[in-house]
Amino acid sequence: MSIPLWVLLAFACWTLVVLMIGVGIRRWRLILTGQAQLTDFPADVAHGSTPYRRAVRAHANCVENLPVYGAIAMSAFAANAGGSTLDMLAVTVMAARVCQTVTHMAFPETNATIFVRFGFFLAQVFAKFWMAAEIVRQAQA
Repeated sequence: MSIPLWVLLAFACWTLVVLMIGVGIRRWRLILTGQAQLTDFPADVAHGSTPYRRAVRAHANCVENLPVYGAIAMSAFAANAGGSTLDMLAVTVMAARVCQTVTHMAFPETNATIFVRFGFFLAQVFAKFWMAAEIVRQAQA
């Protein structure tokens, strides 16, 4: 299996880890201790502590970005594109994704943390565009 596909698998697993650690454990602890009901977590209403809300948003951000990366990785597979450039860019996407998520979940929102988080997001965007361009270049060769 290629590095971009391994990264796709890692990205999916990371999304699940963020869900379980950031959201699931907190919700189930409240439910199982009788401090909350299953219906106490409506999706369209802000609830919970600030760190909890950041974790929910970090998970949603992973879910929003996973299909985009998936489309790129699957395009590379379909085009039989590969090489060290694609591998390096795929790893960059994953590393920046983890850093963005950890920054989002672990640190209070300040101008500095939002700037850092945006920097990690921007690194992913550039890497994805570069991957797409590299796939197109290899597919046309």
